[in-house]
Amino acid sequence: MVSARHFPLLLSLTLLLLSLHLSLATPSSQDSQQDPETPIARFQKYLRFNTAHPNPNYTAPVSFLTSLAQSLGLKTQTLEFTSNKPALLITWQGSNPSLPSLLFNSHLDSVPAEPSKWTHPPFSATLTPEGKIFARGAQDDKCIAIQYLEAIRNLKARNFVPTRTLHISFVPDEEIGGIDGADKFVKSKEFKDLDVGFVLDEGQASVNDEFRVFYADRSPWNLIIKAKGVPGHGSRMYDNGAMENLMDSIEVINRFRDSQFDVVKAGKAANSEVISVNPVFLKAGIPSPTGFVMNMQPSEAEAGFDLRLPPTADPDLVKKRIAEEWAPAVRNMTYEIIEKGPLRDYMGRPLMTATDDSNPWWSVFKQAIAAAGGKLAKPEILASTTDARFMRQMGIPTFGFSPMTNTPILLHDHNEFLKDTIFLKGIEVYEHIIHGLSSFKEANSI
Repeated sequence: MVSARHFPLLLSLTLLLLSLHLSLATPSSQDSQQDPETPIARFQKYLRFNTAHPNPNYTAPVSFLTSLAQSLGLKTQTLEFTSNKPALLITWQGSNPSLPSLLFNSHLDSVPAEPSKWTHPPFSATLTPEGKIFARGAQDDKCIAIQYLEAIRNLKARNFVPTRTLHISFVPDEEIGGIDGADKFVKSKEFKDLDVGFVLDEGQASVNDEFRVFYADRSPWNLIIKAKGVPGHGSRMYDNGAMENLMDSIEVINRFRDSQFDVVKAGKAANSEVISVNPVFLKAGIPSPTGFVMNMQPSEAEAGFDLRLPPTADPDLVKKRIAEEWAPAVRNMTYEIIEKGPLRDYMGRPLMTATDDSNPWWSVFKQAIAAAGGKLAKPEILASTTDARFMRQMGIPTFGFSPMTNTPILLHDHNEFLKDTIFLKGIEVYEHIIHGLSSFKEANSI
């Protein structure tokens, strides 16, 4: 039995033990923060740079990436083909620089975000207890930028030296067409001097456990159709009015769209394998202080369409259809086509990279994915458009690939995120890809 005189001592010991227990169980605010020397922390820091259009901040992320690369002993070069739009080129010298080099590409910019519609601020790079990193660009495509560098970090730590030289490019303006970014880069002397034999660019997330790989992009066309006609009273019915002619054209275009979509719905082709055409704006009517004049038929009407052509499409046939069926001059119609990317390479071939034994890079790439414990889905045409088309235009084999499995596709969406475990697995996958591709010696020319 404890005497009363021992109670103060026991109470003091109890409080001391409780204090020690709480100090061990509850981390300090500094301990609870992400370690700045981890791949996740570096990814978060890159995500926090606001590179969204229309005013992307390119200077700060280029400085950050340059610092990361130099800390790894890599050569860096900043290129500027258009004022205030820098591109960064990083080089890991191979033991046999006479072999054609490898290029891994990523873009610096991102699309805008609407903060009020996000669970977390889009440039906070918030890491949740579930391991989700929320940020604009988490999937598209700042993840691969850091994964490239982290894979090199790990390979260098194991004293690996690539046989082929590996270049990493970070280019501006991909999200607005790439004209001042990748397009000018691939046409530059600096690019020619790299002697690139193979390129990896961005891909998309996969909702299952298979990695997606893309061997082609669809090429975007902007089509603007204008119709003219005699104006008249809203009560009159007559032929060849501007609105009537435009509506007739829209009906014809919709029938073509339906025919393409029916092929997709029947399972005979993927969405990316057909020509898509979607209306994006209509402009007509005579404005009034309260809206539009309702008792007048306008003399002009206009509509805009987004067309996406797979590399298998014949652009001349599409132009013929537009001229003869969609906007015929006999119905007082004119049109403008804005081609926002090539459909053929410099030799007139479709912009596609072979995914069979005719392409030795394909076999090496597949082996690298298998070595990483991954599975590849059936190669696809990307429904949208990336900078890869500019590399393919030069005749260089190019795949689109982003190692994200079991991940919802959230690029350009609200609450874009990537799980930390998926991000870290992607680094491992790129280690195997770099090891395999850079050690490959057979493909000595493009």
